[in-house]
Amino acid sequence: MVARLLVVLALLAGLSGPATAYQPDEVLDDPALEARARELSTELRCLVCQNQSIDDSDAPLARDLRVLIRERLQEGDTDGEVIDFVVARYGEFVLLRPRFAPHTWLLWLTPFAVLAIGGIVILRRRGARNGANRPDAPLAPAEEARLKDLIGDPDKGDGQT
Repeated sequence: MVARLLVVLALLAGLSGPATAYQPDEVLDDPALEARARELSTELRCLVCQNQSIDDSDAPLARDLRVLIRERLQEGDTDGEVIDFVVARYGEFVLLRPRFAPHTWLLWLTPFAVLAIGGIVILRRRGARNGANRPDAPLAPAEEARLKDLIGDPDKGDGQT
């Protein structure tokens, strides 16, 4: 009984291999070109799924983009030329990692600005709180006279404490 269970589990384990979005007709014969195509596919966003690379997506548009990348690589385009071609067709949104350019500075620098502003706010609040608890400032003459009236003047020796 245990042997049969182990055989069934072994067969099921073989079926649970990694699922790929690639069709057999998409794979290039040249392993170097295929590796470049796979690398480029991980850098481009599926415009249907929007949170997946075209490498991971099963959408028909992602398949079309994977085929397009392979065709461009077979024609002799460099990786940069392929990316530029796809960006020219679909816009900067297709890039999973946007380029650092003047029109994307806000996108790249906002997280750092928010962290800096948050740090400044925390430091100022901590400084204000610590400054309020410190009795460093001497009393004004009017405050000193009022305090002596309230607690009594120890120099007069009137017996009040």
